[in-house]
Amino acid sequence: MSQTSDDVRRSFLDFFKGHDHEVVPSGPAIAPNDPTLMFANAGMVQFKDVFTGQDKRPYKRATSSQKCIRISGKHNDLENVGPSPRHHTFFEMLGNFSFGDYFKEEAIVFAWDFIRLLDIPQERLCVTYFEGEAERNLPADGEAKELWRKVSGLPEERIIGCPASENFWSMGDTGPCGPCSEIHYYHGPEIDLASFGGDQSPEGYGWVEIWNLVFMQFERHASGAMDPLPAPSIDTGMGLERIVAALQGKTSNYDTDLLRALVDKAASIAGKPYRGSMDQDDVSMRVIADHSRLTAVLLAEGVMPDTNGREYVLRRVMRRAIRHGHRLGIEKPFLHDVALEVTRLMGEQYPELRERADHIATVCEQEEVRFRRTIERGLSLLENSFGELRAAGKTELPGDDAFRLYDTYGFPLDLTEVICKERGFSVDEPGYDAALEQARERSEFKGVERAVEGVYRQVLESMGEGAGVAFCGYERDRDEAKLVAIIADGSSVREIAADAASSVELVFDRTPFYGESGGQVGDTGTVSSDGATFDVQDAQRPIAGLVVHRGVLRDGKLTVGQTCELNIDVARREAIRRNHSATHLLHWALRQVLGEHVQQKGSLVGPDRLRFDFTHGQPMSAEQISRIEDLVNQRILRNAPVKTEVLPMDEARKRGAMMLFGEKYGETVRVLSMAESVELCGGTHARATGEIGLLKVVGEQGVAAGVRRISATTGEGTLAHLRELESILSKAAELTKAGADLPGRLERLVANERALEKQVAALQKKLMTGGASGIDDLVAKARDVDGVKVLSLRTEVTDRAALRELAERLRDRLGDSIVLVATEADGKAQMVLTVAKALTGRHQAGNLIRPLAQIVGGSGGGRPDMAQAGGTDVGKLDQALAALYDQVQAAG
Repeated sequence: MSQTSDDVRRSFLDFFKGHDHEVVPSGPAIAPNDPTLMFANAGMVQFKDVFTGQDKRPYKRATSSQKCIRISGKHNDLENVGPSPRHHTFFEMLGNFSFGDYFKEEAIVFAWDFIRLLDIPQERLCVTYFEGEAERNLPADGEAKELWRKVSGLPEERIIGCPASENFWSMGDTGPCGPCSEIHYYHGPEIDLASFGGDQSPEGYGWVEIWNLVFMQFERHASGAMDPLPAPSIDTGMGLERIVAALQGKTSNYDTDLLRALVDKAASIAGKPYRGSMDQDDVSMRVIADHSRLTAVLLAEGVMPDTNGREYVLRRVMRRAIRHGHRLGIEKPFLHDVALEVTRLMGEQYPELRERADHIATVCEQEEVRFRRTIERGLSLLENSFGELRAAGKTELPGDDAFRLYDTYGFPLDLTEVICKERGFSVDEPGYDAALEQARERSEFKGVERAVEGVYRQVLESMGEGAGVAFCGYERDRDEAKLVAIIADGSSVREIAADAASSVELVFDRTPFYGESGGQVGDTGTVSSDGATFDVQDAQRPIAGLVVHRGVLRDGKLTVGQTCELNIDVARREAIRRNHSATHLLHWALRQVLGEHVQQKGSLVGPDRLRFDFTHGQPMSAEQISRIEDLVNQRILRNAPVKTEVLPMDEARKRGAMMLFGEKYGETVRVLSMAESVELCGGTHARATGEIGLLKVVGEQGVAAGVRRISATTGEGTLAHLRELESILSKAAELTKAGADLPGRLERLVANERALEKQVAALQKKLMTGGASGIDDLVAKARDVDGVKVLSLRTEVTDRAALRELAERLRDRLGDSIVLVATEADGKAQMVLTVAKALTGRHQAGNLIRPLAQIVGGSGGGRPDMAQAGGTDVGKLDQALAALYDQVQAAG
């Protein structure tokens, strides 16, 4: 019965292909064009618009193996991954789908035929059907029950009715819904039907769902009423990991050929054996195996570890894997090695993993190096917290502090509890749980309403089914069009006069104005008709199919139904065209110079400049920037034609067209080619590369972890930039009286400034000490407060580093002591307070300096032995200095 996972995946797709299903490649894991989802969590996600009728496909039956991620909310709890034999953050879902073609009987027959093809022992199977729910007026699915009896031949007791919580599916509060039917498999030596519905044992014994069949047969309305759908549909999902475990006789998914090689890789790096137990080392190896798959898949799709949304989820998963490696005793970066094993195992099915293997490894290693530094810092912060708790007479670490250690530094609660217990402290677990829940809310995607403001939807619907605003701006700069809607201050009106509303939007049946999308800004221009003139200040696409022209009615009035003349600002459009075409050449050049890992992460194409965000793990060198400029400008000088073709998606892929992960494309796409660049794009472009003019990179910076940004100019924008540089150089030469030798003159001025800075530092030091006798005079001013030497004084030293050095020298001369030195610098109070390490158990610098900082209208803090503060009320500086003695006295 044992089969490889590749065999199972191939058998499934071939089986349904043989039953007239279109084999569709997996959609992206990052849920393209669906604002209600953070990740694709089921096979039907890429077909969601087909099920709702918003998208049409040339087929009515489909099958796929979909990359899925379930990491938050009801679908998964991250902390279950590792201890559980079957929970995963990433998994593959096999599915077959019918869009109004076959229905319940065929779906059940197909499922049972494939199960028999796999030769799974029938005695280990049971099936479920929806038993109905009277409270919500949901009828039982007696049809499915009878079909299972007829098709499977299973005994009555293994055809089990289940409630709506288990066997009724809804797309949302309203919309398509219907009953489900599931196939379950029993793991374990002795089949126990009585345990159905219970949890699996620690050994992995028990019933597990392997296939879910969803029968979309109703339309639910806001009232709760349900009507039969005119074309019922089918959506099924079978977890590849689960069915492979059944076929390979494994009670844990981690022992299958999908994951065991990754577990063994983690074990090899750690130098420890994997025993498949609940031992903490084995749990850590499973965590690394699972998390490396999600890491590789998301990095391949262009997601980078960061602090919000999908990026935050990725960073959290990566750091959890790294922390488990740290727990295993792995002292060097390792996650990139395991992720590379993922690209080897899964690269044939998902080619982007192999194509971006270098990028995956680079980002993994960079993130791990950063995180390992923060682990050490986290330990240091925990020690500081212990000092502050002791000083305050407390024995419980606040929950917020414990969670910050987990969220920022990767310390799990159990590790924090162990360290706290060793030091004689406990942890505020309720406070930790509250902070964790807030973080979950931040990492779970709340989504937005799919329907945007109702007025836009109403306008679009009024234009007729399948209609929308036709864009004619590829061919012309002006056109005549019918005014179909006026939206004034958010409401649809029939007529508008000049100055009658503060916000006016016009909608036409066709337009040459490009509505902002794909990084390209919207057009501006004018609309005129019968003496009325409307200044278009922006063009936007608030919903698919609609372009609104936002602006001001300068004079006259406009009425729905009028024919108007639409004119775009041609000079502005030409500048935008140049910059947009330049971004395509820039993208191509970046991949040539930096590597194939470069992917577009965003862009802004305006009339005066362009901005391009891309994946890359380190700053670009001056040589790399020059090389990129050279490659782009060489293609510009060739004056290569810019070609546009509308092609089927498959043909576009064959031509190697670049496309963005996360973007949703139709069956036909617009392919733009210039020189060696071939990309999918719906924007407006130059007619030939020579129109771009000279491209000049004017800025390069990091905008997020692993994401860089290039700013550049073209055409007249580059000319303006060069003239500005010329003006700056001319002014600098004039001010320095350098003539033609500006670089040499600046070098001499910088050298002179450094020499003066050294002289100032020497004078500050002399002022600080006043010689040996000067230090002695200052030390003599120390007071004894409850057996502690305390010195608080004001100095003329203004350099912050010198101020710290003075405080440390006085403390060292006094021995076990507390020293505060303060000064006025740039009109503000500055203070440095030091505490001898022997005294930090009773007196901590941070605790002492905070109330002093408040006196001068500021704030401060620091380590237990050193703290700094500043404030704006210099007049109260002497009061703050005097208050130190009372602070020490009060602290005892």
